[in-house]
Amino acid sequence: MNQTIAVIGGDARYLELIRQLHGLGDVTTIIVGYDKLEQGFTGTKKMDFDDLEPEKLDVVILPITGTKKAGEVEAVFSDQKIYVRREWFERLPYGTVVFTGITNQYLDSMMANAKATLIPLLDRDDVAIYNSIPTAEGTIMMAIEHTDYTIHSSRIIVAGFGRVGNTVANKFSALGAKVSVAASSIKDLARITEMGLQAIPLNNLPDYTEQCDLLINTIPAPVITKEAIQQLPSHALIFDLASKPGGTDFDFAKQRGIKAILARSLPGVVAPKTAGKILADVIIQILNGRKEITP
Repeated sequence: MNQTIAVIGGDARYLELIRQLHGLGDVTTIIVGYDKLEQGFTGTKKMDFDDLEPEKLDVVILPITGTKKAGEVEAVFSDQKIYVRREWFERLPYGTVVFTGITNQYLDSMMANAKATLIPLLDRDDVAIYNSIPTAEGTIMMAIEHTDYTIHSSRIIVAGFGRVGNTVANKFSALGAKVSVAASSIKDLARITEMGLQAIPLNNLPDYTEQCDLLINTIPAPVITKEAIQQLPSHALIFDLASKPGGTDFDFAKQRGIKAILARSLPGVVAPKTAGKILADVIIQILNGRKEITP
């Protein structure tokens, strides 16, 4: 049975995602917000959002960033403003699947009375773990770009040992860095030690930053505090990989003269083709019924 998929907005990652959707077989793909894009895609239709009929859609793919508070979606390849409102979502038929990267209070409320199912892809372990690879590579790229010394033998502290922190710590350690990881879970601290890295209780982080060249945060909470930044050497850098607004006291870092960078969406910056394929693979698996709908 033919499925109709609408890709509404998106960035460079979505170019590869659109190509990969052919893996679903018998589909009609409509792309909205790509009017500035000269290249074509086999089997796709370009359309203005106002001409899109939600009643005829089986799948909707929103940008990684979801929607802004007023319902605007990010469309890098268009100058048009695209707004997806509550009434539009409510016109989607029962069984429609709406994919987004992240959700927010606005999008959740817009979907509250809709018959469709919302799937935030970045909440899924598989997507987050796959994405942690280009995230780690992008962090390494930034470290090389912003320092005048080697990663090898550098003193690096990673705050957080989740899906991203684990990979980042592992990759920097493989390059010969002296890696410490700050975590709050006893289980995580044990695993960090087992990996041959220094384990730091998160509450004690300020006691360790004096011996740190690069502080990398992966926790979306205010954990890189004034106390932790105060102890950093003057040459130290902070890379914050957490979702906006990050977990760093950027104002105090600036006051201290410490360079702090909020590095969001690294997969889409350093490896958009790979990041797009990751999203497409998971979407195709879900729509083919090989994965559960809920993360």
